[in-house]
Amino acid sequence: MLTAITRAVSPAIVHCELSFIDRRPIDLARAREQHRAYEKLLEKLGASVISLPPEPELPDSMFVEDPAIVLYELAVILPLGTETRRREAASLAQALSRFRKLEYVTLPGTLEGGDVLQIGNRVFVGLSSRTNAEGIRQLRVILAPYGYEVISVMVTGCLHLKSAVTYLGRKQASNSRATFNTLLANRAWFDTNPFTGFEWIDVDPAEPHAANALAFGSTIIFPTSFPRTRARIEARGFHVTPLDISELQKAESGLTCSSLLFAYPNPAGS
Repeated sequence: MLTAITRAVSPAIVHCELSFIDRRPIDLARAREQHRAYEKLLEKLGASVISLPPEPELPDSMFVEDPAIVLYELAVILPLGTETRRREAASLAQALSRFRKLEYVTLPGTLEGGDVLQIGNRVFVGLSSRTNAEGIRQLRVILAPYGYEVISVMVTGCLHLKSAVTYLGRKQASNSRATFNTLLANRAWFDTNPFTGFEWIDVDPAEPHAANALAFGSTIIFPTSFPRTRARIEARGFHVTPLDISELQKAESGLTCSSLLFAYPNPAGS
């Protein structure tokens, strides 16, 4: 069974951090409605959703992916690259302690979960405006005993690595009968050289922000606001379930950042 930890939308979301998009008014009621629809979809697809209460003083706290990453063996609590967001980690660590042992990346290292893309035993980590080399170094040390390879990836055009690339699953390659791990990407925004042996689906040029999709089993959850890229994904044989997150996107939200998904009990049975 997959567990999904989410957090209700903060009433302060209208004061959220923004880096790569312009600020627009956010309708709080609509944002909350869209977030609830996201949680309900996760439940419909089979997840056990644990919805944490809102943090009224922390505008970005619904983005639970950033303060932590959860692997089979442990969870790693992260010092966020934005100082004003670092208080988000404490309550999330408490919630995760029920399911995993905890390790910590510490300052002066900074690292945000939106920069972490795990594919098997490879953990790609964006070197971005929010994640620094020291944070990546500490994560490499923490994960080495468990057999994970931590790979640094330069990010230049967006907030996080997963703003530019997400993992969709395995599908047959366009030019052969073999199956490959498939990535959805805006390849202009990050260094693609560390990614070898993958099949690519490029976002439509008119939809540069469309690279963040949430793969859940055989379903790809994808924003309704990017129909051209959705058509590209479906043309490659993936089943796409669209979801309206237009109000949340005003807070620089993607689909992966609003939940922490992990197996529980985990495959190791611990």
